[in-house]
Amino acid sequence: MLQVFKNCVASSLLKTNKRLIAVQSRSMGKLDGKVAVVTASTEGIGLAIAKKLGKDGAHVVISSRKQKNVDKALQELKAENLSVSGMVCHVGNGDHRKALFEKAVSDFGGLDILVSNAAVNPYFGTLITTPEQAFDKIMEINVKAAYLLVKEAAPYMEKRGKGSIVLVSSIGGLVPFSMLGAYSISKTALLGMNKVLSSELAPNNIRVNCIAPGIIKTKFSGALWTSPEQKEIIESTNPMNRLGEPDECAGIVSFLCSEEASFITGETIVIAGGAQSRL
Repeated sequence: MLQVFKNCVASSLLKTNKRLIAVQSRSMGKLDGKVAVVTASTEGIGLAIAKKLGKDGAHVVISSRKQKNVDKALQELKAENLSVSGMVCHVGNGDHRKALFEKAVSDFGGLDILVSNAAVNPYFGTLITTPEQAFDKIMEINVKAAYLLVKEAAPYMEKRGKGSIVLVSSIGGLVPFSMLGAYSISKTALLGMNKVLSSELAPNNIRVNCIAPGIIKTKFSGALWTSPEQKEIIESTNPMNRLGEPDECAGIVSFLCSEEASFITGETIVIAGGAQSRL
């Protein structure tokens, strides 16, 4: 009987130790306990960012316009033992945005980090031939929705005493992409938004920064590099002779959201393998 008792105690202690090890391994991250919302985060750059924030200790709420994409990404992230939840969110829909932040609060208790990653580009061609409807759509999602997300997220961050926001722009905002004029303009607008918001929100201890990826190997940018000939041209004109990977954008976002970047706000970091990136 005594031996049975000892075995039960040993088993219980082993389970407790395993739980402690799991908690300790998660709490070693630089974002331990932070709550992050990442839009358009079920594939590509957004998913890579969500995964990195989770690995660095944050609780992450992901989103996409399609439930099946949310389900797939959640399965992938939870398989890595990350603290995540997710929901459908069309960033152009005010009710969706409100529900997204409410989910962060209900699931994890608040909001510390916002990564605005959602973007569209429904037209490929010159700016002068861009249909008005396409131009409006680009500005609505890429610019206006980003502004509204920040506007709606800031009060939640103020309640926590601080916060960090990262806008995902593009190198095209600095050096416009050929035949992507409206998209490039929308990304330039985010650079200006970054400067304005970082100044306005600094007194509230909320930092705002921006990343400007070059051509990253994602489904979104696929039209630029899926043909072998076009891919070869792009790689040959890049100083590092290759396309970027989504993971190469994620680390810098995690850094910008951490206390390691506590005195950095209003900055844009280009992630483009040395491609020309200044106006």
